[in-house]
Amino acid sequence: MALRPPHDVMRLERMGSFHQTRLSFMRALLRFLKKGNWQVERTCWDIDIQGVGIAIYRVSGPEHIYSLLCFANDLPDEKRSDRVIADEWDASFVLFDGVPAKADITRLKRNVPKQEAGHYTQKELVLSRANRSVRLFEHVVDSLSSGRQPDLKKMDAVGYLMRTTAVYGNGKFGISDRERIDCRPEFRGPFRAELLSVWLIRAFTVDIAEHLANLRGGSRAVKLDTEIRRRLGIGNATGLGMAPFLVLHPALIHAWMQVRETALARVRNIERSSSEIIRGFSILLSRAMLGVESWTTADPRQQKRIEKLKHDLIQLAAYVKTPGLNMPYPWDSLVDWSAQNLTLEGQELVVSLVMEPHGELIDELAEGMSIDESRYFKIDGAQKISGALEFIQETYPWALNIDYSDPMSIARFWYVSEEKLEPRLGDRFDEPGAEKEHPLAYARDIDRLYRDLMIFQKEHSDDPVMAEFLLAYPMHRHAVRRIQLVGHFPYAEIQDNLISQSMLPIDLLRCKLSFFGANKFDPKSDRWVRINMYQHAPFPDEFSHMDEDDWIYPPLRSSWR
Repeated sequence: MALRPPHDVMRLERMGSFHQTRLSFMRALLRFLKKGNWQVERTCWDIDIQGVGIAIYRVSGPEHIYSLLCFANDLPDEKRSDRVIADEWDASFVLFDGVPAKADITRLKRNVPKQEAGHYTQKELVLSRANRSVRLFEHVVDSLSSGRQPDLKKMDAVGYLMRTTAVYGNGKFGISDRERIDCRPEFRGPFRAELLSVWLIRAFTVDIAEHLANLRGGSRAVKLDTEIRRRLGIGNATGLGMAPFLVLHPALIHAWMQVRETALARVRNIERSSSEIIRGFSILLSRAMLGVESWTTADPRQQKRIEKLKHDLIQLAAYVKTPGLNMPYPWDSLVDWSAQNLTLEGQELVVSLVMEPHGELIDELAEGMSIDESRYFKIDGAQKISGALEFIQETYPWALNIDYSDPMSIARFWYVSEEKLEPRLGDRFDEPGAEKEHPLAYARDIDRLYRDLMIFQKEHSDDPVMAEFLLAYPMHRHAVRRIQLVGHFPYAEIQDNLISQSMLPIDLLRCKLSFFGANKFDPKSDRWVRINMYQHAPFPDEFSHMDEDDWIYPPLRSSWR
């Protein structure tokens, strides 16, 4: 089976319907750690009854050791905020390369709680901060200190004790550049240092809740039941700062998308499936239905999508009971059926589900999701103008067919805030700053390039080359580089107008976060979203005896249900 074409996959509405898969970065990381027999130990715990102090988690592998330093704070409720402009948090974290000396701990204690205002060295790999869940953290501490387990409905409604509001890597604010560590096997996959930090932070959130409960309750206090504990993930609040990433890293996004589509194509090419795999798929579907039932949001648009997804899964369950999965090429038939009968949300969940039983066939693809983008930065000045025009006509009809004279088509503009150096989205006709627009409107820019290429070609009797064109039109360098790169990487371009009034940045956020492995998307507007990460995953103390990859959907039976 051929891969799904870019004009189908690379549309924002579909990308904003993506779900995690077994290729997602969190899952690939845990598989790697388990295979390498990595060990985690808590080497320091000095936190008082007010929840203030320091904890250190050390993770040791065959060649390297890393330490997560956690600085806990007693933050008043009124100061707790998900916004990037906050300057205090319940906890702040740094992933340190190696084992920190006393001088390192002293230095980091002074700087890490300041986050971007602090000073760092190349030994610091990841910075992060987190706030407690107002609804759940105190309830869990109070329950455990009184000798009882927390209310399960409240646990399900939130799903985490703390949520991170930023996880910074790759040289941000002076910490280590990724290129210093990306040759290490554990960090060759995308965002693995960041996601290692998040996994360890999850352990800290439970440890501090149990610690405070023990200090309050003394002999009455109990620990979280292991199955209830596993129900907790780590929350995250993500906004516009993440959105342009998919546009600014086209070669990398192609690598992610191509691997995902290649994995799907491999599964669709399976001619026959065993009865054991089909039974396993039916169980998996039941678990996915439980997961969707526990997916709550106050966002009206997402709530409607969840309700439709529940209906999709009922239809899918009925399909599974038909002989379809016992026929030749069962997974191809299922994907085709979903395209005809389900919503985009349902179709993309099917993509995730059909990959799940086939790890032996597709898991190795996860190691091919990084790329050296610098190799493709150089512009080919020898490209013929006629060839460039033909390529744009064939590849960008969606961009050429937009009416850019319509104010609704150019209603937005992207810029970088001066205060936080974070991407923002402005209203072109109601807000100042459009003259500082960031070049993310590739649909419009390639339309302009196409028109000027046509003019330039008409002015020359021969077939000129791109170098000649750029001497006359240097403002098009970024668009020329873009079309040449897309010529190598067909999944590099989002095939939508990113400055139109109808564009929803939340679709960009969800697409990227699905590759991380996030679930339970809870949009708070069209510009920021809350998610859950590592929910149901093993904790470090369970890693040796738990399946490191069978956790993304809740179990069908639990002793505490």
